Amino acid sequence: MNYFPYLYWDPTLLLMIPGIIVAIWAQARVNSAYNTYSRMPVMSGITGREMAARILSSHGIQGVQIDVSSGVLTDSYHPLKRTLSLSEANYSGSSVAAVAVAAHECGHALQHGSGYLPLKIRNAIAPVVSFASYLLWPLLIFGILLGYANTLSIVVYIFLGIFVFQLITLPVEFNASRRALAALSAQNMLTEEELYGARKMLNAAALTYVAATLTALLNVLRFAMLSNRRK
Repeated sequence: MNYFPYLYWDPTLLLMIPGIIVAIWAQARVNSAYNTYSRMPVMSGITGREMAARILSSHGIQGVQIDVSSGVLTDSYHPLKRTLSLSEANYSGSSVAAVAVAAHECGHALQHGSGYLPLKIRNAIAPVVSFASYLLWPLLIFGILLGYANTLSIVVYIFLGIFVFQLITLPVEFNASRRALAALSAQNMLTEEELYGARKMLNAAALTYVAATLTALLNVLRFAMLSNRRK
């Protein structure tokens, strides 16, 4: 009797290859775009923080604190804290990449201010998905090593929840980038070449969310197959 039914080559692993390839390609595009446009200074000399402040002010968004976060590309907007965090290079930098990333995070603040429905849904399910994700690996280990079909079924539902979360994230991120580009254009602080670079930067970043969604879907399919195999 085999007590460790998945400790051998599993053909369902082949399902993950497209996701891995797309994820690597998307991350390479982001790194390439960021490396290129972080070295391209904007002629106006405006920093990421200053651009964020101008965009928020011009849209009547008040009470949002702009602060610095450690690391590279750790930029984010926290709706509950009403905090817009920019990585140090984007906070104080005056490059095309810095203002593009800052504007994108402002896009999320504008979504929050206008009650953008997909953002509301994502924020509502985020705590549940986050908690379920903590349970994922222990369940995964027990389910795969011991071949518990019921445990694997729970894993499938967790991955399904992650997929739904990633699917909702797509319009949120795409819309934030559209708002960012419109805001950058309205500020009249960038040249046409700089706006083109900002668009390239944000389009590259969007690919990472597409890759994450694809990977989540492939995980659902893979573990659904593994679960059905044990029934």
